Amino acid sequence: MEAIIITRTELRLPRTTPEAVGIPSAVIASLLDAWRKSHLELHSMMIVRHGQVAAEGWWAPYSPELSHMMFSFSKSFTSTAIGLAAAEGLLSLDDAVISFFPEVTPQEPSANLSAMRVRHLLMMGTGHEVDTMQYLAFAEDGDWVRAFVQAPVEREPGTHFVYNSGATYMLSAIIQKVSGQKLLDYLQPRLLDPLGITEATWEACPRGIHTGGWGMTLTTESIAKFGQLYLQRGVWDGKRILSEAWVDEATSKHINNGDDEASDWAQGYGYQFWRCRHGAYRGDGAFGQFCIVLPEQDTVIALTSGTNDMQGVLDGIWTHLLPALTDESSAATAEDAEALIAKLASLTLEPPRLNPDEASTESKVNGKRYTLEENSMQLTAITVRFEADAALVTYESSEGEFVLRCGRGEWAEGRGILPQGAPFQRGHNLRMMSSFTWQEPDKLLITARYIETPFYLASEFQFNEDELVVQQKVNVSFMPPEPPTLHGRS
Repeated sequence: MEAIIITRTELRLPRTTPEAVGIPSAVIASLLDAWRKSHLELHSMMIVRHGQVAAEGWWAPYSPELSHMMFSFSKSFTSTAIGLAAAEGLLSLDDAVISFFPEVTPQEPSANLSAMRVRHLLMMGTGHEVDTMQYLAFAEDGDWVRAFVQAPVEREPGTHFVYNSGATYMLSAIIQKVSGQKLLDYLQPRLLDPLGITEATWEACPRGIHTGGWGMTLTTESIAKFGQLYLQRGVWDGKRILSEAWVDEATSKHINNGDDEASDWAQGYGYQFWRCRHGAYRGDGAFGQFCIVLPEQDTVIALTSGTNDMQGVLDGIWTHLLPALTDESSAATAEDAEALIAKLASLTLEPPRLNPDEASTESKVNGKRYTLEENSMQLTAITVRFEADAALVTYESSEGEFVLRCGRGEWAEGRGILPQGAPFQRGHNLRMMSSFTWQEPDKLLITARYIETPFYLASEFQFNEDELVVQQKVNVSFMPPEPPTLHGRS
């Protein structure tokens, strides 16, 4: 199907009803039910068809104005910057990677390193056998570019797929080298401003180069706008931002990445875009950050999540939504339309509510200060004080105190840091929603959601007379270690 190019000047995508763009309301309701029954934690969803938002929803306490960590979906924006720079004549996809960094290139580079081109970075076909981030992250001088060009290149570039965030970092470094601007600054007037994306941020390496392969934050609507731009083959608000040739090339398969017909991670890889089943393509990030483009159905789906089962999220779309994306008109019954509106408005991730009344236990431990044994979080003491509708948990360290306010079976807003063990810590002032409940008479459960990330931290406070044991667990993570168990005495 030919994509419908929409023309508008407002910053928000236009809204419509599902039936107005041929989607039965009951189909979207069934998709939401399927995700729930599969225990998949979605944070937001936006379905755009024929250039209009047909359905959108946020699972409270997540909300439309919040940015969310994008993880590797950032890569698709980095790729787009390369396309823009190539159109401006700042670089060519056939330029040698080492040509941009002669100051750190080995005096006698290997044949494979010399053969590596910009397009090999884009297609994850650099010739490395491992993700080069293991070299970059441990560079003692913080020079990630030097670490990359000095890493072994075991294979001929273009012949072997390895998912390589270090390669995407190099694309960011190249943009900064040829433009004199950091990646986000380069993209702002060329891509983000025309789309009305003003909230984006990006993490940087120790040398100040934006990480490229991860580290971007965006709202759900900004994800949808980016997908819509690609669906419209580079045209936005009647103006061409990207060439059709770039859109086609970036989203086409350039290298094999597996042979599992049932996996959406084995359908081929483009220029920092994944090919999907059913003729679709996507940008995606860890734990379920998705921008899915279905050209044949003129549809874009934007999602944020906190799940390890990303294939399960996609399977729900292919099973429930895709069959309904036809050219046939759809008429909703009033009952179906109202049911979907109510379902979208009531999406929520409820705080745990187990034993609401443990007044005797609270009185015994209220205000007690527990001195902690040495731990990797460098916390020195914990105190819990109870109020009528909240618990105030004070964490002490050598740097001072941090007070976490937890609602009694409800979410309470606050700010804090991700604990050690959660990947990609981002600052010390993350927005949080926290609650507490009693699991058992002597066991307190505190749940802290970092609502601009996929993460939440569940902490079990076990009170044993004058002893406190705190066991902590994050919901999703790339790998161990979990946050440490804390031991303290009053």
